Amino acid sequence: MRALLDVVLIALNLAVWIIIAQAVISWLVAFNVLDTRNRFVAQIWQGLYQITEPALRPIRNIMPRSSIDFSPIILILIIYFLQRLIIYYVYPSVV
Repeated sequence: MRALLDVVLIALNLAVWIIIAQAVISWLVAFNVLDTRNRFVAQIWQGLYQITEPALRPIRNIMPRSSIDFSPIILILIIYFLQRLIIYYVYPSVV
């Protein structure tokens, strides 16, 4: 069972890095550092968007509209909270 929890923790860490990558690429596209007419950039941006959007959309629907999108930060905080719950409460009780 601990092996399964370790896999869940690794998946949560991977999710955090994917969210960070998506946020950075979206900033670079917004500031015209990366051009979405480049096929490689467009594929990476679209892929990361499709991966992260199902988790970010509910947060965006709850939060008020502003010029800065704080939903990736909120999602990363939720993931860190889940990781701490698993590490401190679930993991020690599993044999």
